Amino acid sequence: MSSICSSSSASLCTDVSPRPDALGADELARALAVRDLSDPAHGAHAVQLVVDTLVQALRASWGSRIRLIRDHPLVAVEDNYERLGYPQDAISRDARYTRYVSRTCMLRSHTSAMIPPALRELGQDAGGGGYRWRDVLLACPGMVYRRDVVDRIHTGTPHQLDLWRIVTDRRTDVDDLDEMIAVVVGSVLPGVPYRVVPAAHPYTEHGRQIDVRVGQEWVEIGECGLAAPRVLAGAGLRPAVSGLAMGLGLDRLLMVRKQIPDIRLLRAADSRIAGQMLDLAPYRPVSRHPAVSRDLSVAVPAEADAETLGGAVRDALGPYANAIEEIRVVSETPVEALPPAAVDRLGARPGQKNVLLRVVLRDPARTLADDEANAVRDRIYAAVHRGTVHQWAGPRPPGATTDER
Repeated sequence: MSSICSSSSASLCTDVSPRPDALGADELARALAVRDLSDPAHGAHAVQLVVDTLVQALRASWGSRIRLIRDHPLVAVEDNYERLGYPQDAISRDARYTRYVSRTCMLRSHTSAMIPPALRELGQDAGGGGYRWRDVLLACPGMVYRRDVVDRIHTGTPHQLDLWRIVTDRRTDVDDLDEMIAVVVGSVLPGVPYRVVPAAHPYTEHGRQIDVRVGQEWVEIGECGLAAPRVLAGAGLRPAVSGLAMGLGLDRLLMVRKQIPDIRLLRAADSRIAGQMLDLAPYRPVSRHPAVSRDLSVAVPAEADAETLGGAVRDALGPYANAIEEIRVVSETPVEALPPAAVDRLGARPGQKNVLLRVVLRDPARTLADDEANAVRDRIYAAVHRGTVHQWAGPRPPGATTDER
């Protein structure tokens, strides 16, 4: 297995001029300080075993040459979006969901951002009128940066694995794709039922979503399709080249494999839990600490959604975010539909809406005292409430306005 550490994407970040919605220096430093569980250089973790299992299974099935690629999470916006076929008006490009660093640089939102530079390198690996390779598997694991909902299976820094099989002188087809799906699921989740449903992606044709059965629910673990010819051509590859493209959620795969109930456990510091994150054996539950619920009624911008609210909470709470098991939107009401008393109580303004949030607090390693739960509640409240009147559960935080109840 060959290993490549490419910096070609980050080198395209030529315009360092700021944009008003870019991350500040402190925010960027905090983001880059988060441990990438998929990288052995950051210490051993079971996420790496999932990567190894998948790559070796596909290698055994196809005999492909393996290129394992790890790259810096700072990437060119072009490689994260344009070179993968995302249109300029794609909602995912909005700063509410993407963590921009400058006009041309961002923290990657998916490991697919490593694919365009890797394809360009393949295009340059030629000689004697042809390529020096015939069948290559690009394996790109890494941590990505999202603004996402807060619950047991989502995080703002998930781990992904892109697997692209690139071949020359042969056209890959949907039968090859079906085989790839079967090998992937069968190797890392043996015996687990799965299904595929149609899904559209800008960088694939005949796109699929892969779901696995967990209890009574179907849980998405990845997406795939035939590599779009325009993406391959855009990297300088010849028309004879074709491929398969797949992106997998490593956290989800590990959780299903080990029967882990909460994604926060993957990063738990408690030695009873952390010691179990070094293998693929079933998770043995540590004593379950009681949950604490708090309901928050807040005024937020009309365009706010569960993902942006979750991102705001994670950004504001930092390490305290580990105490949050779930934040669920219970109801939403436009300001115009609220009774006057409710508008006054919130200090709501035109263009806002009232959102009722149910916050479930449960630290993975210990029981939260009431004052701790109230302090976390108030941090969440301060992070999302945009009304002019505030209602705190604990002492008024420093710097809070005087119009409070």
